[in-house]
Amino acid sequence: MEKWILLGMAPVFLALIVVEAWYWHRRDPGKYALVDTIANAGLALMHQASDAVAWTLVIGIYYFVYQYRVFDWPATWWTIAALVIAQDFFYYWFHRASHRIRWLWASHVTHHSSERLNLSTAFRQSLTYPLSGMWLFWLPLAWLGFEPGNIIAVVAINLAFQFFVHTQAIGRLGWLEHVFNTPSIHRVHHARNPKYIDRNYAGVLVLWDKLFGTFVAEDASVPCDFGIIGQIHSYNPLKLTFHEWIAMFRDAARARGLRAALGQLVCPPERALSHQPR
Repeated sequence: MEKWILLGMAPVFLALIVVEAWYWHRRDPGKYALVDTIANAGLALMHQASDAVAWTLVIGIYYFVYQYRVFDWPATWWTIAALVIAQDFFYYWFHRASHRIRWLWASHVTHHSSERLNLSTAFRQSLTYPLSGMWLFWLPLAWLGFEPGNIIAVVAINLAFQFFVHTQAIGRLGWLEHVFNTPSIHRVHHARNPKYIDRNYAGVLVLWDKLFGTFVAEDASVPCDFGIIGQIHSYNPLKLTFHEWIAMFRDAARARGLRAALGQLVCPPERALSHQPR
């Protein structure tokens, strides 16, 4: 289901990337680079293939948990609305954990590794998300009584929405900034400035960031510096996918004792032995 929703939206995504690239070509050609866009496309194809296999393997676990659901939801519009909100809540915690737990960051770092931010950056995803356990964060939704097929569909809708916030071509959006994730809010999330790093984890609703203290507004006096601490400077999809996994396991092997080794797998990224300070 997720694959078909995102594939169905692909012509819209590609058309908007072309429009945005043309817009920046006339104003600031550095916002796009062909090699960067090609790398993003390659990573997207690898991610989609991995995701399709992963959902085939884990959907049975969802239905197993669904048998023991605590609620039976009627098929109404408000049920879907409740699922959208609940899934977005769990997405916030998945996204926050992906920045604070190295095992999850090993997958998520791929998305942040570009030194540019444009619509094609939304395609920059890792094929290792199933390995790091992304699917586990939606499992409580099945226990709460949401049908697994609908969960997968809403996950896809959430990801599709996020495509549109990966842009520098749109400024602030007035009152929408108080409720929804917007390009301005998400630019902060992709910045590596000390003021901005590890902020604005919103998927669709920015309410979670404001509720849990992780919101920071974009500041015109602090231009966003996109990328990660210790830039990769590579367009090789395999290096972009696996560089942090390799570093993480190398650090675990170098650590003294089992506890320290396991610590390298779950510590915040800045506490990694191979962490590169600014």
